[in-house]
Amino acid sequence: MDIYLVRHGEAAASWAQSADPGLSELGQRQAEQVAGKLSQHLSPEVQLLSSPLLRALETARPLANALDKRIITNDVFREIPAPVPLDQRQTWLRQFMRERWDTQVDSLHQWRDSLYQQLLGLHEPTVVFTHFLVINAVVGRIQQREETLCFWPDNASITHLTLTPGSLALVKLGDELSTVVN
Repeated sequence: MDIYLVRHGEAAASWAQSADPGLSELGQRQAEQVAGKLSQHLSPEVQLLSSPLLRALETARPLANALDKRIITNDVFREIPAPVPLDQRQTWLRQFMRERWDTQVDSLHQWRDSLYQQLLGLHEPTVVFTHFLVINAVVGRIQQREETLCFWPDNASITHLTLTPGSLALVKLGDELSTVVN
């Protein structure tokens, strides 16, 4: 069964400027492009899941409209929970991305495990609209890598996974970053 992890389109504000920015004009165009790419490959029973954050929801809307599907929000797929205030989030994230999983606190391991378990529990082909580090956490877990940062998924990139009973496999990484991580 196919699962697609879509990184949200370009946000209208950076990590340090807003806890929940929507999409920029470029991000909106990227969301339309994702809908165009995916709509031709999806089965009728596909479900659309999204982080509750605005930039992910806005990225999901064009595909939901094209397929006449409802978007189901799921808190599990929101960005990594940073244990610092918003004004310190950017510094914390940059440091986290240079680290390894074996040095992380239990709450971050639980976050990564909950992502993986949620994906293992899917019963229909699914598109998940989510975030940079969510995709990295899942890919790293599948590949059994210790780095917190395995690759640089671009805005609106599509990472393709398959699910067989009890197992996730990576089919294809999404396009690599050519824009700035906000």
